[in-house]
Amino acid sequence: MTIRDIAQRLGIAVSTVSKGLNGAPDVSAETRQLVLDTAVEMGYAAKRARRQAQPKVCVLVENMEYANIGQFGYEIVAGFRLAAAARGWAVDVLPTTPEAQARTKYGSLLLEGGYGGAFILGLTPQDAYMRALAGTGTPTVLLDNCVPNASVGYVGTDSWEGVELGVRHLAGLGHRKIAFLNGTRDSMVSEERRLAFLHATWLCGLSADERMMAYGYGQNCAREYVPHFLAQGATAILCASDGIARGVLAELRRLGLRVPGDVSVMGYDDLPLAAGCEPPLTTIRQDRLALGKSAFSLLDSLMNGVAVSKVLLRPQLIVRESTGPAPVRK
Repeated sequence: MTIRDIAQRLGIAVSTVSKGLNGAPDVSAETRQLVLDTAVEMGYAAKRARRQAQPKVCVLVENMEYANIGQFGYEIVAGFRLAAAARGWAVDVLPTTPEAQARTKYGSLLLEGGYGGAFILGLTPQDAYMRALAGTGTPTVLLDNCVPNASVGYVGTDSWEGVELGVRHLAGLGHRKIAFLNGTRDSMVSEERRLAFLHATWLCGLSADERMMAYGYGQNCAREYVPHFLAQGATAILCASDGIARGVLAELRRLGLRVPGDVSVMGYDDLPLAAGCEPPLTTIRQDRLALGKSAFSLLDSLMNGVAVSKVLLRPQLIVRESTGPAPVRK
């Protein structure tokens, strides 16, 4: 497939197609978009990217902070860049929004930038780019998301093992009523962790109470759910992120309760903030630097025709002072 084929499909000059693909200023935005979209549809993007002397890929980010080391996405992006640099790959980090996705199709964005593949962080199932991935032929890696397409792979940390580590730790301390404050509802990883929590409580001989399970986002959700959990008799609260757990600690202080004397609290991720909480937070560690490096390796495999479905890293239990023996209730 050549630019001549694109020109024939559109009924325009080969020179116009060439200018559209290369961003020449004397081609209108409408014509340029039409050329890009048609080229992607005809499979031109992958062919063009393979001809580059230096592989060039992008990291697309939405709904995730990554600017400094205290934020979840920072080490993931850093790990990807480090692994790419060792192989001589060029990497562009591109923030995206629903508005930007409505303006430029996924395949057209990659073709315009000359990207042979992409690593995508933070998209939701409702995003236009997520819907586009079902039919893309461009190698793409997702964090904590899965699309049934041989060109798309998934990297993450094993949620089933991570949640089980947390539940077993709390059950081993004598807690029989464990609440679970999950992440956002419309998320594949949140659903995995919900099912993992139900399974882990069963493995530990505990009864899962739906009244002690809720979806939240950020530390402010704690004020809404913590009093409810306590009313149901919870002696421990397992949180889907360290940020949520920090909010739970603040809410328990506001209510005059001791951690871990009255209630134990666990986080998830092991962000730098976890060790600085008061008390320091017990949590499930995700190796975010390794996640980024693994995403690069997976993308490299996809770009070389190896259809890898997913790569899952193992989580690690980090025990600090926010968990302790279950209180004796009279």
